[in-house]
Amino acid sequence: MTDTSAGPSLLGPAEVRLLADELGLRPTKQRGQNFVIDPNTVRRIVRESGVGEADVVVEVGPGLGSLTLALLEVVPRVVAIEIDDLLASRLPRTIAERAPGREGDLEIVGSDALKVDALPGPPPTALVANLPYNVSVPVLLHLLALLPSLERGLVMVQAEVADRLAAKPGSKVYGVPSVKAAWFADVRRAGAIGRNVFWPAPNVDSGLVAWTSHPAPLGPSGGPVRREDVFAVVDAAFAQRRKALRGALRAIAPAASVDEALAAAGVDPLARGESLVIDHFVAVAEALAATGWSATARSGKARTRATDSQEKSPGSPGEENA
Repeated sequence: MTDTSAGPSLLGPAEVRLLADELGLRPTKQRGQNFVIDPNTVRRIVRESGVGEADVVVEVGPGLGSLTLALLEVVPRVVAIEIDDLLASRLPRTIAERAPGREGDLEIVGSDALKVDALPGPPPTALVANLPYNVSVPVLLHLLALLPSLERGLVMVQAEVADRLAAKPGSKVYGVPSVKAAWFADVRRAGAIGRNVFWPAPNVDSGLVAWTSHPAPLGPSGGPVRREDVFAVVDAAFAQRRKALRGALRAIAPAASVDEALAAAGVDPLARGESLVIDHFVAVAEALAATGWSATARSGKARTRATDSQEKSPGSPGEENA
């Protein structure tokens, strides 16, 4: 980290629009591009995230650099994942212009965040980002799985997505994102963000979600349980939200195995997914695995059936659904 006498000069509304005009940029809904134009907001995000001088931060979708500059006020290194080639090519110059001497503390990964399989440099300790709203949950879960070194983070997402990620059992919005996020971390709502701090202003409200990572939950036996198995159980439990667990899980495992697993896990077969915490799903997945079931084997069989269907009848509905 380079020591500079003055901190980065953050981007305001005029600077954001000037940069956009220079690049001939027209923000697209397809990529969820809404740029933050308020310096106080990005400083708030950094403050709420709790990052500091010991952190290596991952940022997704840095865009024109509003949040990146605010992060570089307090952290020694930022790894920014940017899918847009035009934005990725301009960002280093923006940092050089507005945070002289800090351009070497920024590493840009030009890629779709969902396709990233490794990051350069020291293992990151935090994720802080204004996530693209159209893919925020998949991106978040992918990076939490990919980067076990992450200790904490804060992301800005659509308000209702923030509610779902932080929801607890019994809430109307508790569901798949809530449970899967709980596998990785203790998640909480960290505030709301107004629409007027963006350009262009989105037609949805925004919220902040913060989390602190914890070790993967262990099964009742005290041993590790495969995340793929647990997530398959979670997906099945919420596929038909009002269906009892016994019936819902029969979509992924034989009835006898389901009954045996629920009994072994001590989970009420008439319970619904919305009433269960992550440890319940872990217990059920471990018990199902003890019967010989696995999500990997099941998905492999499904692929084989789809392939057989395609070979026998090219262009059939089976091919479309594969």
